[in-house]
Amino acid sequence: MPGPILHQGAVVQCAHGGRAVPASTYPRVLVNNLPVCVQQVPHLVAGCPLPPPPAANGPCVTAAWLTGSLRVLAGGVMPLVLLDSRATAAPSGTPLVAVSAQQRVVAV
Repeated sequence: MPGPILHQGAVVQCAHGGRAVPASTYPRVLVNNLPVCVQQVPHLVAGCPLPPPPAANGPCVTAAWLTGSLRVLAGGVMPLVLLDSRATAAPSGTPLVAVSAQQRVVAV
């Protein structure tokens, strides 16, 4: 499904409201003058309010992207992260939610 490409300035949160940012970006491809996020690079989560064990299994620390673009690849090999891409946060196992991203460039 086509969707907007996530970039360094996109707003991404864990299911509990913690802010997620990419550990690194792909600097050779820019969208809105900011580097794009690729599927292989995890997001780092900060500010997750989920309590640690034994009350819960949090807070969220990292998240791995499970899906990405199928036809548009950064550097010819790395799928891009799209607004509707799915990710799972560790250690909680909950999803990431892309709240906002640029709307001008769409990939499949």
